[in-house]
Amino acid sequence: MNFMDQFNGKMQASENNILAIGELLNDSTKPLKERFRALFTLKNIGGATAIDQIRACFKDPSALLKHELAYCLGQMQDPAAISTLTSVLEDLSQEPMVRHEAGEALGAIGDSRVIPLLEKYCKDPVPEVAETCELALNRLRWLNSNDSDGDIQHNPIYTTIDPAPPAKIEDANVLRDIFLDESKSLFDRYKAMFSLRNLGTKQSIFILTEGLKAGSALFRHEVAFVLGQCKSELSVPALRASLENTEENEMVRHECAEALGCIGNAESYDILYEYLKDSQRVVRESCVIALDICDYENSEQFQYADTLAKLSTA
Repeated sequence: MNFMDQFNGKMQASENNILAIGELLNDSTKPLKERFRALFTLKNIGGATAIDQIRACFKDPSALLKHELAYCLGQMQDPAAISTLTSVLEDLSQEPMVRHEAGEALGAIGDSRVIPLLEKYCKDPVPEVAETCELALNRLRWLNSNDSDGDIQHNPIYTTIDPAPPAKIEDANVLRDIFLDESKSLFDRYKAMFSLRNLGTKQSIFILTEGLKAGSALFRHEVAFVLGQCKSELSVPALRASLENTEENEMVRHECAEALGCIGNAESYDILYEYLKDSQRVVRESCVIALDICDYENSEQFQYADTLAKLSTA
């Protein structure tokens, strides 16, 4: 959830504070938005205790929350999280969007020891999981190539660890051809996607919105994620159309809701309120979180993940 990554520097916290934040994260009686803020605070703190607190929450019934747990573990890039993410990927009782995020997180950490595991799950019967593991494998191969410059992603603005590096192309028309060409590998199409994001022009935004009607559910969900990062009001009509489409994969609809939260304009508010009672739990919960992000985007708060600050002043 890119728009929760507003502050990526490491926080300083005592062991007791980390445990208190973890207690909030794992308390199912607390509002979901408070638990999300606790989660992203733990991500920004990092370290073994924070990872342990996140690990404990994978028993929660909320697929959305568990998806974000896996996302945060990947963004932390700490090999100590590999065992937890492996267990989640291997657990067939976990929802597909949770297993998918665990596979992506393993790729984000960048440790080549997980290659055999990812190779195994490239054959998973769930398309979103199989495609994610293929992408993660390609990212690891890229990291180990002479083309990677280590783990530098060449993103001028964005600090997230992406499933693929941006393509070394700046011509939007050339990028569009790659991005929408379903005969190309998913990895190459993702590279074009992140280059379009980095361009940040009106043309590139409109090209990205075309991707919401193309490819697999995994591809479309990543397009929505990227549009959320871009924060352009130009993308609101396309995101709204995908959210309103009840035949669309819930993983895509959830990401569209969160992208609207990142954009945070008046139209986004109205759309999100409308879907607070959606029939799909993950969409309802995404709207709750997205509205909280809207409030953040329109406030003077320093950062979204402010749980530690609240504990310090309690």
